Amino acid sequence: MGGLDGTLLRVAEPRDAAGIEALMKESTAAIFPRYYDERQTASALQHIAVVDPMLLADGTYFVVEHDGEIIASGGWSRRDRLYNGSPISDGDARLLDPAEEAARVRAMYTRAGWTRRGLGRRILEECERAALEHGFRRLELMATLPGVPLYVACGFPAGPHVEVTLPDGVALNGMPMAKPISVSIGSVRA
Repeated sequence: MGGLDGTLLRVAEPRDAAGIEALMKESTAAIFPRYYDERQTASALQHIAVVDPMLLADGTYFVVEHDGEIIASGGWSRRDRLYNGSPISDGDARLLDPAEEAARVRAMYTRAGWTRRGLGRRILEECERAALEHGFRRLELMATLPGVPLYVACGFPAGPHVEVTLPDGVALNGMPMAKPISVSIGSVRA
């Protein structure tokens, strides 16, 4: 799925894991200090900026490449894990019921020099289209503060901040967000 800007959006594969994780860590180190303190950023690097192999195995994670370099990534999940850094539970791999539950938007990252160019929106539109094809009618996510403007611009209503405690006990402000899947997304690409 090429773009007019010389970028390529594609489904991530397990062989992309190292490149995706490098992007996650670079993006977090560059962007999180604007929103979180040093301790919170360090904790996020350890617990949030890590690849979830289930997303790659399920084929629900996307990368955007430019000249063979991964410059953005993100995906959706039909599994019951809302975000990286949440406590690991036996239910994380449980398949969600699309008739009753929302698909999860997960692990959105953009390389610092590529932000504000529509890459995140492009990934979110692809997530929405794919989730709709799998029968989901709603999306939900747990936004870190750097992601809130993107999600609001893409139709997720802003809500109250909540405190998310990572496995090392460090707390971050986050924002749970949800929205119905846009019918126009599904009809344009279906």
